[in-house]
Amino acid sequence: MEKKVNPQPLISVRDVEKSSQWYQATLGFESGHGGTEYEQLVCAEKMVMQLHLWDEHEHPYLGDSSNSSVGNGVAIWFQTDDFDGALERIYSSKATILEGPMINENAQHREIWMHDPDGYVVVVAGSYGDLG
Repeated sequence: MEKKVNPQPLISVRDVEKSSQWYQATLGFESGHGGTEYEQLVCAEKMVMQLHLWDEHEHPYLGDSSNSSVGNGVAIWFQTDDFDGALERIYSSKATILEGPMINENAQHREIWMHDPDGYVVVVAGSYGDLG
C-alpha cells in the first residue's frame, strides 16, 4: 500500500485574520476555520496551510515572536496549474513582489516570489513545462 503524505505547513503570524485575508486575496485560498488565534486555509476543499498567532496556547515550539529573523531560510512554495490566474490575483492584492514573474529554465516553469504580511517568502510556480 502506498503511503500518502499531505503537507500542511503551519506558520506563526502577528495577526491571523490579516494574514488569512492576504492569503485569500493573493493566492485564492478560502478560510476553513477562521478566528483570531488559528486559521486553516483551504484550496479545492483541501487544507493547504495553517496560521497560528504568535505566543498563543503555550506552544513553545512555534518560535519566538521577539526574534527578528522570522522566516529566515523558509520559502512557502505553492504550485498552480493556473499561473496566469494566480498572477492576476497577486497583482490585484498589491502583494510585495520580490522577483518575477520569471522563467525558471531548470524547473521549466514560471514563478513569482513575494513577501506575506509577516515577511515570510512566498513563491507561486506554474506546473512543469509552463513557460508562458
